[in-house]
Amino acid sequence: MLESWELPALAAIALLAWGGYVSMRARERALEVARAACRRDGLQLLDETVECVKTWHARDEEGRFALRRTYRFEFSDTGNNRRAGSIVILGATVESLYLEPFLVQ
Repeated sequence: MLESWELPALAAIALLAWGGYVSMRARERALEVARAACRRDGLQLLDETVECVKTWHARDEEGRFALRRTYRFEFSDTGNNRRAGSIVILGATVESLYLEPFLVQ
């Protein structure tokens, strides 16, 4: 028999695990998008990573609650500099990709 506190505790643990999984999937998606953009434009993705810099509540196109996350990353066009890029993801959908202006070779 479960104690009165065990079911809410298990639900809280499950909710935290689910939230961590969803956040990890969004970060992986942002990293895929950053890699693809750099590959497409002949750029070097620096540090092979993205950083979540902002998370806030929003509604998707169908009016459902979702989290909008902004990820930042750095890339190089010459190999000797750092330029900034960002990706905004709403739920599982990429809303925007920004690359700081860079030298086209």
